[in-house]
This record gives sequence, structure tokens and C-alpha cells, in this order.
Amino acid sequence: MTIGFDGTITYLNPAALVILGRGEDELIGRRFGACFFDCEENDGFTQAILDAVYDRDRAHETVVSYFSGETTRQLHVMTSFLTDEGKSIGIIVVLSDMSELMELRDAVKAMERIRSLNNTLELRNKLLSETFGRFLSDEIVRQLLDTPDGLALGGKKETLSILMSDLRGFTAMSERMDAADLVSMLNHYLGEMTDVIERRGGTLIEFIGDGIMVIFGAPVHSDTHAADAVATAVEMEARMEAVNAWNIERGYPILEMGIGVNTGEVIVGNIGSEKRTKYGVVGSNVNLCGRIESYTVGGQVLISPLTREMCGTELEVAQTMTVYPKGVKGELVLSQVTGVGAPYNVYARLKSSVPEELEHPIPVRFHLLSGKHGSAKFYYGGIIGVAHDAALLETDTALEIFDNIQFDAGGKLFAKVMEKTDSGAFLARFTSVPAGYEAWLKAEKGK
Repeated sequence: MTIGFDGTITYLNPAALVILGRGEDELIGRRFGACFFDCEENDGFTQAILDAVYDRDRAHETVVSYFSGETTRQLHVMTSFLTDEGKSIGIIVVLSDMSELMELRDAVKAMERIRSLNNTLELRNKLLSETFGRFLSDEIVRQLLDTPDGLALGGKKETLSILMSDLRGFTAMSERMDAADLVSMLNHYLGEMTDVIERRGGTLIEFIGDGIMVIFGAPVHSDTHAADAVATAVEMEARMEAVNAWNIERGYPILEMGIGVNTGEVIVGNIGSEKRTKYGVVGSNVNLCGRIESYTVGGQVLISPLTREMCGTELEVAQTMTVYPKGVKGELVLSQVTGVGAPYNVYARLKSSVPEELEHPIPVRFHLLSGKHGSAKFYYGGIIGVAHDAALLETDTALEIFDNIQFDAGGKLFAKVMEKTDSGAFLARFTSVPAGYEAWLKAEKGK
């Protein structure tokens, strides 16, 4: 398109007419301003042309929007001077429709932006996963990242299997160990147990000091949660041999762990407040699992009747025991499991020790414990046989199976009554042995 310095349009080629969407009779011989001022959408285009007409010192180049009918184009506008015998008499306007290129450019920019956002999102998710993954299980982290309402408070009822484990005598042990050594030993133990739990599909809910709480069947549903839980418990006990070998190499004490497994309906989900939330489970079956675990001694896995019923696989059961837990109507028959058959095929060595009869009974006094607390009253008896982890106790005190007692034996020696022998003595399995026990026993035997 050519335009004189007086603003009159003198020429348009066919391509310019197509781009502008106008006919020759509408434009040629007419003032440019009169032809285009009536469309406010084209103010940018009009101003660019008029700037070139009235600014005779330089050429112009710009990109502007141009509206024609229902179409808006992106025009590249470039001007130069129209000359006659070396004298400038007007301007030449070259119009290029850049719409497709601009759309492509915008699309490329959008793709680059999307790619950048994706990279940012991946980095964010990786950071969240690595950060939360140190505090939550992989399944819970995935739920938080993948579910829009993953962090929303609330829960639902599910039938799950719960596993609780605890180290025997850890509190007393922690009082005599160096803090750095204690943490090193505990971290190694928890790391080994976590490896088993995650490999078996368990969801680690929390560490409670030296205790571990795990659920099976949520947030990822499983039809084999009961068998998974029992197999995990047995493998955890089997792994304790390697844990204790590691401890012995470093001069750390031997650890013994008891595990309880229960299956039943619980409420599972995000529990807490808007400021602090955790993924967890609540309900009477959670409490019952804790009570089942409290009946164990080191090396034992005890499971509830429903867990055993729902396992659907062959179990190696060393013994059953009838208990009467608080909050449960009637009796509860627990099974001590030492192996799980196919497809798991995991087995733990059953530790059994027979106390060696002493030449002379060792007189002792002891307290009966209720929960974590002991009575002020002393009871008296005599130890007539000892093993490295148990003792045979003769006493006139009416003891019950699973009673917890505390001896004065070189310090506070904690034990659990496991059975009453034919002779009337009680087999007490040690749950926490004080550092002075060996010296005390040697001195008592020498009397």
C-alpha cells in the first residue's frame, strides 16, 4: 500500500486488499484516516500508519492487531519512503499477516511454560516426597500428592489389620546407655524393621519411642491384609537375629521384641486439627491390638482369633493362650505364630529356655505391676531355677498367668508370669534385666 504525505491512499495490491478485508473502491483515492478511523479496534493500526506518514525522518516497523469483520489478525507493518526523481513523495507500507506465526509462537511459549511448570511440579513433588517420606509411608505420601482432598480432615470405617511391636526393657536400657549409642542402636533397629514392613505392603503409622504401629489394608486396599500383617510380624522377629549380631559387634545390648496383631473394624483417615494432622487409625480394635502386644514376651508374635481366621494361609502355631483383656467381653484365645506358609514362607526360630535347677533357692522379694505402675506392697518367694531369660519362682502369693512382676535382683528386674508348672512354681520370663543382675546372681549362688 502506498500513501502520499497528504494522507491519500494511492495504491493497494491484491494481497493488501485481502489482508485489510476491503475493496479498491473503498480505499484508493481516499484519505487513510477517513477510511479507518471509524473502527476503534484498529486504533493501534491507524496510529502506526499515521506515525509513518507524518514522521518523515525514519522508517517504521511494528506489530499490531487488525480487526476485519469477525477476524483479528496480527500484522507486521513495515514502512519505507516512496520517492520520485530522488524526492520523497509518500510512504510504502508492507503488510504481512503474522497471525499463524504469532499463534505458533504463543503455542510454543505456552508449551515452554507448561514444560517449566511440569518441571517445577516434579521438583515440588520430589521435595515433598523426600521430605514427607522420612515421616510418612510411601502410600500416604502418594495419597497426599495425588488426591485433591488428600489433606482434608476425616476418615472412614474399614476392616484392617493392625500390628504393634515393642522392645522389652528398653526404658531401663535407655537409662544406662550413652545417648549417642542408644540413638544409633534404635535407628538401626527401626531401619531394619521398616524395610520388612514396606516390603510386605504395610503402612507405617508411627514410631512410639521404641514401639512401632503399622496397618495393612489402607490407604491401598488389600484382600490379604491379615496374612500380610502376620507374615510381616514373623519376618520382623526373624530379622532380630541380624539386628542383634550388629549390636554385639558394637558392644550394644541384645534386643528382644514382642508383636501383637489384630484385625477388625477401625476408623482410618486424617485425624487432628487444621493446624496439625496425621494419617492414623482409631477405635476399640486399635486398643485391643495394644493389649494383645502387652501379653507378649521377647520373641513372641501373638495374633487375635479374627486375624487367624482371615489369614487364609497355613500358620505354624506354637501355642494358644486364653486371656481376658480389659474392655473385651469374655475370653480371647490368642495364637503364638512362628511361621507363615505359602506364598510367604517366612519362619522365626522359636526361642525356648529351660531354667536350670539351683542347688539352693534364692530368696527374693517382688512387686506386682499394674500397667506401668507397681504396688507399694512387697511379696516374697524363692527362685529355684534360672535361665538366661527366665526364672522359676516359688511363692505363696496367688499369681495369675500374664501378671507382670518386678524383682529386686541387682536392680529392677521385670518379668511376666508365663505358666504354672506341675510342681506349683511359676515360670517368669524376663522382660527387662538390670545391669547388676549377673553379679547379683553370682553372689547369691555363692552363698
